[in-house]
Amino acid sequence: MKQEWFHVGKIVNMHGLRGEVRVMSSTDFEDKRFAEDAVLYIGKDDTNKTPVTVSGHRIHKQFHLLTFAGYESIEDVEWMKGQLLFVSKEQLEPLGDNEFYYHEIIGCDVYSEAGDYIGRVNEILSPGANDVWVVGRNGEDVLIPYIEDVVKAIDVSNNTIKIHLLDGLMDDED
Repeated sequence: MKQEWFHVGKIVNMHGLRGEVRVMSSTDFEDKRFAEDAVLYIGKDDTNKTPVTVSGHRIHKQFHLLTFAGYESIEDVEWMKGQLLFVSKEQLEPLGDNEFYYHEIIGCDVYSEAGDYIGRVNEILSPGANDVWVVGRNGEDVLIPYIEDVVKAIDVSNNTIKIHLLDGLMDDED
């Protein structure tokens, strides 16, 4: 059986000279995924992954800065730039009711309560109090807040989401 992998971040650059890498997170479990001794896998796709163990984590601006055991200089980590960070299916934990992993939401089709197609979730942003879903619509992005007043139903088995269109939610595009 083929191993399932889930994307949790992207290494966008190095930081300093001591083997620290700058990561754009794509997980809502950052404290667990980037914790000391956590095992991550580095690669560009679902093949040929390199396992690494987190030895340090801190936040700088909007980035997570990670160091990995055995990678102690900029020369050791230069090859990682542009690579993705993954966890295996076995590393996922069960979620509670009405909780979802990012990979379950990204790719879902979004519909209004009236059944009108809005677009597809392409990305999830975590700017603060609540996540924001970036939904592609006719070549433009619509930002949908993941709040109870807006998101009414999520059906991951059918890749569909039903939302309530609050006044101005789709009218704010310039």
